[in-house]
Amino acid sequence: MSGTLETTIEHWFAQGAAAIGNPEAEASFFELRGALEAGTLRAAEPDASTPLGWRANAWVKRGILLGFRLGTMVEMGSPDGLAFVDKATYPARHFSVADGVRVVPGGSSVRSGAYVSKGVVIMPPAYVNVGAYVDEGTMVDSHALVGSCAQIGKRVHLSAAAQIGGVLEPVNASPVIIEDDCLIGGNTGVYEGTIVRRRAVLAAGTVLTRGTPVYDLVTGNVLKANADTPLIIPEGAVVVPGSRAIKGGKGAEWGLSVATPVIVKYRDEKTELSLTLEDLLR
Repeated sequence: MSGTLETTIEHWFAQGAAAIGNPEAEASFFELRGALEAGTLRAAEPDASTPLGWRANAWVKRGILLGFRLGTMVEMGSPDGLAFVDKATYPARHFSVADGVRVVPGGSSVRSGAYVSKGVVIMPPAYVNVGAYVDEGTMVDSHALVGSCAQIGKRVHLSAAAQIGGVLEPVNASPVIIEDDCLIGGNTGVYEGTIVRRRAVLAAGTVLTRGTPVYDLVTGNVLKANADTPLIIPEGAVVVPGSRAIKGGKGAEWGLSVATPVIVKYRDEKTELSLTLEDLLR
């Protein structure tokens, strides 16, 4: 099978179960997995020519799914220590000092097919899934998750228990994107293709989904996803958990409210000063 990697991946993915056990199909997948780990190939990448500034590469996600199809279940790890059972095509990654990645002891794992740049710190326990891209200088704190194909920029802090959702199917769906210099607070959840623009701050406990409206107190706008566009948090926005009253029916009668994120300000010098602790933790 000759041609570009995209061509061969598309070919073998289309073969369905017939690709299982085929050495050429496996070779194409391993080439894709290696390129993902090297950061030369991404499930989504910056593209200024697109309306969102990002382009999802659906064929790459098909290649990742191909790896699951080709893999057999095997026992991994040490029977006397940490042992687990998973697809042979997706073992845990191993890092050396030369990789420049600081993986602190305590149960963290990075799945093969994920890119982790030099200068990244991973605190235990944390997990980075296949197809994810974690750029330089980022900290992945304790109990944080970087889901499949999620894109994390430079100098991002994913605080303790931050959950960055993943996406493999549908293959055309955009993954969650956290751009450069963002602070993602503890127990925060970012899901369903949400884009957090550079320098934004999500306060602890903020949850963002495709169905979440975000109320911008500064501009007076309500930010929402639509059929063609995910939820987008603007550059430099400071987002905190909030609530809005239910105005009709039993909700109003009972005095209930629903949670909703609120943009209370945009980053300024005071916000910058509050983040200087980040540099001390690197």
